[in-house]
Amino acid sequence: MDNEEFDIETALDAVAALNRVLAARTHRRKVMGQEVLIPGQLGEALQLPQIIRRLQSKQARQREQGLEDFQELWPTLSPATREKVLDKIGWYDPKSLDWEDKRSNRRPVVDPDH
Repeated sequence: MDNEEFDIETALDAVAALNRVLAARTHRRKVMGQEVLIPGQLGEALQLPQIIRRLQSKQARQREQGLEDFQELWPTLSPATREKVLDKIGWYDPKSLDWEDKRSNRRPVVDPDH
């Protein structure tokens, strides 16, 4: 998917999904002799909370900055991570669908509740 296909609303959905995908990665740590699972913190390292705040801002300039930040981040993600994010927001490539698939002739609808 090219960056140009994201608008502010779809970028917000994608950033939220990316945050969930990255938080689902867990790491084992030993704390006082006990092995515990720690949720992934890569989302914070990539400043996803800041991008989300910008995309939700009331100021158009901030929303545009958030979109630009996301568009710079998107190509740096691994193909597997991008695929997981697109799957979570319900996007797909219509060209990859079977001819008989009803979705093959229209763009996917992004559900804002996800």
